[in-house]
Amino acid sequence: ASPLPSSPPSLLWALPEELLLLICSYLDAQALGRLGQVCRRLRFLSSRDLLWRRIARGCLNSGFTQLGTDLAPGIPVKERVKVSQNWSHGRCRRETVLKWKCKQVLMPWIELSDEYLYLSQAENIQAYRLCPDGTGLQRHPQAIFSGHQEDVCRFVLVNSHIVSGGGDGSIVLHKIHGSYSVKFSAHEQEVNCVDFQGGLIVSGSRDRTAKVWSLSPGRVGQCLHTVQTEDRVWSIAISPLLSSFVTGTACCAHTSPLRIWDLETGQLLTCLGTDFHRGAGVLDVFYETPSLVLSCGYDTYIRYWDIRTSTRKCIQEWEEPHDSALYCIRSDKNHMIASGSSYYGVVRLWDKRQTRCLQSFHLSSPTSSPVYCLRFSTTHLYAALASALHVLDFTAP
Repeated sequence: ASPLPSSPPSLLWALPEELLLLICSYLDAQALGRLGQVCRRLRFLSSRDLLWRRIARGCLNSGFTQLGTDLAPGIPVKERVKVSQNWSHGRCRRETVLKWKCKQVLMPWIELSDEYLYLSQAENIQAYRLCPDGTGLQRHPQAIFSGHQEDVCRFVLVNSHIVSGGGDGSIVLHKIHGSYSVKFSAHEQEVNCVDFQGGLIVSGSRDRTAKVWSLSPGRVGQCLHTVQTEDRVWSIAISPLLSSFVTGTACCAHTSPLRIWDLETGQLLTCLGTDFHRGAGVLDVFYETPSLVLSCGYDTYIRYWDIRTSTRKCIQEWEEPHDSALYCIRSDKNHMIASGSSYYGVVRLWDKRQTRCLQSFHLSSPTSSPVYCLRFSTTHLYAALASALHVLDFTAP
């Protein structure tokens, strides 16, 4: 009798790497993980980003957009898939990283870069360096950006610039790496919201106007358009195509609280939705793509709009289960939405493929505070409450 092959699998793994990758591309995450335990070569092969990218695109907050763009190219995709499971199951370590005492109520706002977290406190914006080992952030600010006479209401971080709107009605532009800054009077009342893209600033105010400002050389701070919104403007965002911007208003007038305006002319392009109750103001808006917009506010709903299909009705909506106003939202531009509510510092994670809330975290019990702002990376979520900054670390369940 002829001898049996001593190790048939070894013949398979002797195939060229291109064929092995093709075969392994049909495996799911569990099978790839088990394959990597066989030997060193298969551990290396089964860890290739090429194999995990398809799996990662179906995961929560893995760093891939709906279109497949990789937003976190420096992190191995396999590791991101592992951390994504923690997001899905709510496994994380919670920590209060900053606390502050003040007599007045603060409504802090935060922005994230690769190395820093920027936090507004009263009239200043402070930059805290993120710890490289992922353990949080350093407790003392590396830099402080000032210029407002009253509290900073909102600010954005774009291309190494900070643009902020304040309760004093002014807008301040800071260049992060340098001493350059510009301040100009913008509105008659507080500037509730700002955005900055393509050399233009848009701002919204309690004075019932939205304005477009130039930052071109020789025209810095020049108002290009004034839009009469007939209502207090709570939120604003420029389209990624730099052709329009959306405003979210208090919904105290007889018009939709969500409207889209032409950035070049200041003319109204369209209204989003037709069935809003009086007082159902829009507190936050977020562009995922030029045609996909998320909104939230006092009526306790997250709404998902596709302006290609309909401006009268959103394509999806999710209701906050405890009937709380929603102060802020953020998306991974794929499957996950994070929201912050008005009571007890509740942060919720939503999967767009499901109708109910996926996970929730209570950050301010027994006292109650809204989540004024939240931002997240593929590993951490930061939430700013009235008196503290909280972090959820999903790398260490």
